[in-house]
Amino acid sequence: MKVNRRSFLQLAAVTAVSSAFCGLGFETEALAADRIAMLEPKWSKQTTSVCCYCAVGCGLIVNTDLKTKRAINVEGDPDHPINEGATCAKGASIWQLAENKERPPRPLYRAPYSSEWKEVSWDWALGEIAKRVKKTRDASFTEKNDKGQVVNRCNGLASVGSAAIDNEECWTYQAMLRALGLVYVEHQARICHSSTVAALAESFGRGAMTNHWNDIANSDCILVMGSNAAENHPISFKWVTKAMVKGAKLISIDPRFTRTSAKADLYCQIRAGSDIAVLGGLIKYILDNDLIQRDYVVSHTNAPFIISDKFTFNDGLFSGYTKNGDDEDYVGAYDKSQWAYERDEQGLPKRDESLKHPRCVYNLLKSHYARYDVDKVVSVSGIDKDGLLEFYKLFSATGKPDKAGTIMYAMGWTQHTVGTQYIRTMAMVQLLLGNIGVSGGGVNALRGESNVQGSTDHCLLWHILPGYLATPNAGLPTYREYVDAKAKPHLQGAKDPKSAAWWQYYPKYMSSFLKAMYPEASSEDAYAWLPKAEDGKTYTWLQLFEAMRKKEFTGFFAWGMNPACGGANAGKNRQAMTNLDWMVNVNIFDNETGSFWRGPGMDPKKVKTEVFFLPCAVSIEKEGSITNSGRWMQWRYQGPTPRGESKSDGHIMTELFDKIRALYAKEGGAFPEPIKNLSVDMWKTHGEFDAHQVAKLINGYFLKDVTIKDKTYKKGTLVPSFALLQDDGSTCSGNWLYCNSYTEDGNRAARRSREQTPEQEKIGLFSNWSWCWPVNRRIIYNRASCDNTGKPYAPQKPVVAWNGKSWIGDVPDGGWAPGTKYAFIMLPNGHGHVFGPGRQDGPFPEHYEPMETPFTKHEFSNQLNNPTALRFAREALAVADPKYPYVATTYRVTEHWQTGLMTRHTPWLLETMPQMFVEMCEELAKEKGIENGEKVMVESIRGSIWAIAMVTKRMHPLKVMGKTVYQLGMPWCFGWQMPHDGSGGDSSNLLTPSVGDPNTGIPETKVFVANVRKL
Repeated sequence: MKVNRRSFLQLAAVTAVSSAFCGLGFETEALAADRIAMLEPKWSKQTTSVCCYCAVGCGLIVNTDLKTKRAINVEGDPDHPINEGATCAKGASIWQLAENKERPPRPLYRAPYSSEWKEVSWDWALGEIAKRVKKTRDASFTEKNDKGQVVNRCNGLASVGSAAIDNEECWTYQAMLRALGLVYVEHQARICHSSTVAALAESFGRGAMTNHWNDIANSDCILVMGSNAAENHPISFKWVTKAMVKGAKLISIDPRFTRTSAKADLYCQIRAGSDIAVLGGLIKYILDNDLIQRDYVVSHTNAPFIISDKFTFNDGLFSGYTKNGDDEDYVGAYDKSQWAYERDEQGLPKRDESLKHPRCVYNLLKSHYARYDVDKVVSVSGIDKDGLLEFYKLFSATGKPDKAGTIMYAMGWTQHTVGTQYIRTMAMVQLLLGNIGVSGGGVNALRGESNVQGSTDHCLLWHILPGYLATPNAGLPTYREYVDAKAKPHLQGAKDPKSAAWWQYYPKYMSSFLKAMYPEASSEDAYAWLPKAEDGKTYTWLQLFEAMRKKEFTGFFAWGMNPACGGANAGKNRQAMTNLDWMVNVNIFDNETGSFWRGPGMDPKKVKTEVFFLPCAVSIEKEGSITNSGRWMQWRYQGPTPRGESKSDGHIMTELFDKIRALYAKEGGAFPEPIKNLSVDMWKTHGEFDAHQVAKLINGYFLKDVTIKDKTYKKGTLVPSFALLQDDGSTCSGNWLYCNSYTEDGNRAARRSREQTPEQEKIGLFSNWSWCWPVNRRIIYNRASCDNTGKPYAPQKPVVAWNGKSWIGDVPDGGWAPGTKYAFIMLPNGHGHVFGPGRQDGPFPEHYEPMETPFTKHEFSNQLNNPTALRFAREALAVADPKYPYVATTYRVTEHWQTGLMTRHTPWLLETMPQMFVEMCEELAKEKGIENGEKVMVESIRGSIWAIAMVTKRMHPLKVMGKTVYQLGMPWCFGWQMPHDGSGGDSSNLLTPSVGDPNTGIPETKVFVANVRKL
């Protein structure tokens, strides 16, 4: 796609490119001026793309040499609404990522017990992998479990990845894996934001960022807690700055004084792992001072709902608790039926809109957080008392109808054994203050990978199918039993005529998904072909590597992931890989996972694992869509051709599956029906993977002539909206949430118009730029921004408003007239959940200590840790262990991304941030005799790494529960494989524990205990 460059930026581009290519000493014989000349159309073509790093979704312009087909320049797109031409350090270096001599040009093969890689052909590599897949699948395929239930499952294969591949590739990959029968299907979202989905879906009905990046500029108060947006999502911070210019206050709460803190109006340091205490105190402050937005709370939340008298809370435990034995993965479990609503004769929740009933949610909430007084919060968190009170005052002021406050959080909140409850606590705050659905409000999850939102939507995760449909389990053997079970609570909620209970349409979405997978099959047969999980069993990331340690797998795919550095307790992951017969690693560069067999502590001659490395294209070398954190689905075009013999992920997947299918056609094998009948041919044009064809399948087609409300849609027509999907097999849709993204009007993700209506322009919705799920709605739950007459609470910045005939502004969250339907349409009873009865560890968040802590007790109860946490009893944890006295946390830096696999191979970025370091306060350094810049050893109960000491004023000792607490901070973006001389160090995840949140299994990598000593 060609674009016109803005003439006024041309001189600036010349200057920027000259300094970029000359100033950093990149090895090239060409002069910078020659490259600039190549920007002329007669020498190059221009294509638009989207940055491949964090999920802000910045637009790029790629220049490609017409002769060599190689990229010659990559820069920010000045027309793009989010970044307006700006890029961060990583985005500015994408040219160097693509044109990188470290990229393997063709597949590599490591034979069992070999000490070296060998280059091989694609045909040989894919043919051999196909043989391994078939052998493993046939040997480990299980038709029925020990109970005699049909499960049609492949037990010997597992997969992790990927949040960096395009939406169309994600859908293709999940289809391939499920046709093979895998249940151990895991993904980056499990270890970065799975707790976000669990928390936000429980609170509001959907698991995504509620607003979008530009909308941050409309906020009156911005809380950055659990993230460091200025460093890790740099372009997002331009919208924070714009809000501050208009008078917004910025609050930074963090264990370290970060670059975000440096810009903040208020900064408070806290102990890592104490955020629920701080936020619980905020809830108490709001309730004690009657600062709730009352009309919003009564109209739009379940605060008036009355809870059963079976519900109790006593000394850290909710009613219904049972402790498990050490042989089970989870510490304990709750009988959640004891947390139910009190119901009327129709089975609908009883309510008291006066908020006076002693068992209404509002009063139970007051009672629960009565213990969270300021002094206890200060004692547990170490926060400055005056700063805490100022924080409470500033943020609670957004509870006025014409004000809005937002939260920007990331893995500082998600990666905890109480990670889901961290986010739930803030969701409750935002409901109490009326900050959900409004412009400048929301709970905004800053997602860290370019397509982690889209790849989560397409569900490369064991427990969900695309569109957040539930994975079938053995206890629901038939299609009808399955859809009835999933729709039942929503059909119950729909008995209230004001409840949209949108998931009552579950059968339409599931039927359409199955038809996208298996177009010629009935729903019953297609459902039977899906693998079934065991009832009561979970298959999360931590459990996957535990199963690998126990030699349960023969084969493993690590597709676009580097678990040898990226996963908690990375040493365990590396050792577990030695138990595999074979592994496939698909990536841009060789890495610590693909080469685990030659890493530290490994003797290749003793490692049997056969490894295939398949080189894939970088983002600017292929076409397809990605979905940013704000749910914008954006189309990327191919600029250069894939370097060397590398291929797009989509091409690799389809070519591999074709070979697997050919083997089954020739030889037969275990349960071939799902492999034979998968819709692979619908993914292709002229026999090759085509992103447009998959995007259309994801949107969905009418498979028959269908008449709906007197309008007939012909067979083969693209379905214009998910409201038209059917449950009788007459429609297909690979992901109902994306139905409306690619219609007969064209590819809506590719739209580039900045045109807005006057109402949209007031708040910068940019509704004609790209496409946003669902149905192009930019701010979800937006009818909650109005009272029951359709009048916006904040008329100066309305999201939607009723004009007497229809809603104007954003696409409304349901087009019904005001007062006829509740605002939170995805929840059975239509109200946002202040009380969340669906989580595994309680309907109200409660402070528990991390699984590793310097303390044996805390201020709020006698229950030390999360009583339902995921852990492996045989793995030791350090609790109040004098050998590991310091609280440690991990984080990212601007120059590197995730495990650093891509950025450590980019010379500009590696030069600016070359090696592992550990931050510590001056007081601790003095006590240990450590000087700034010295090499030190950091140790946990699991292992040790060296790091360079960064002695800093950015951290200081905290007084916590009468004890002086020192904190350590480390990035997790390094690994032994690059730099090749070992000067970068290794991953801090060698130190983090294999413990997780009970709702999602997300590992607790953001807090553990450690020691530091001089070398």
